[in-house]
Amino acid sequence: MATCPECDADIEVDEFDVDKGDQVSCPECGSNLEVTGLSPIELDLAPEDDEEEEDLDDDEEGGDDDEDEEEDEEDENWDE
Repeated sequence: MATCPECDADIEVDEFDVDKGDQVSCPECGSNLEVTGLSPIELDLAPEDDEEEEDLDDDEEGGDDDEDEEEDEEDENWDE
């Protein structure tokens, strides 16, 4: 028996049927979970799809623009 990290529901997982890194779905909340430990069974939220990870990478590359905007906002606050 394992516990969903998202909704704390008990999930029936047979430790002999899964390997570390396998993904299961929570029957209560539908979250995709990854097996991170086998004895006892430990579950964590599974990484999102590759497309979303690529989007995050794009955001990191353009992160300098966000910093400039924050600096501009700080400058405006000094004028008040």
